[in-house]
Parts: sequence; structure tokens; C-alpha cells
Amino acid sequence: MQTRNKVLDDLSQLMTNAMGVAQGARTEAETAMKSLIDRWLAEHDFVTREEFDAVRAMAQKAREENEALKARIAALEQRDA
Repeated sequence: MQTRNKVLDDLSQLMTNAMGVAQGARTEAETAMKSLIDRWLAEHDFVTREEFDAVRAMAQKAREENEALKARIAALEQRDA
């Protein structure tokens, strides 16, 4: 009976070690994939969501300023007319 427990203990230890190796391989694969995607995006001039949102906010502000200037010009033109 002692031999059987030893075999099960060894098998259990082997499975535990295998799970640790698998987890390490998974982490390494995720890191490599993320690096590959980041490099591909950089090569193709894609922007991050944060960069896109910042530029969109700047464009919105410019549109609002443009509309305000149009209204101001229209008011000045009417005053002079």
C-alpha cells in the first residue's frame, strides 16, 4: 500500500509541476503575442485609443471655436451693414 501512495504522490507532483510549466508557457506566449501585435500596429501607423480620443477632443474644440468665430464675424458684419 505504501508503494501505491508513493506512485500517486509522484504523479501528483508531476502534474503540479506540469501545470506550473504550462502557466509559464502561457504567460510567455501572451507576452510574445502582445509584443508582436504592438510592433505590427506601430509599423502600420495605427494609433492607440487614447491618442484617437485626444485628437478627437482637439477637433471638437476647434469646431466649437470655428462656430464661435463665424457667429462673431456675422455679428460684426451685421453691425457694419
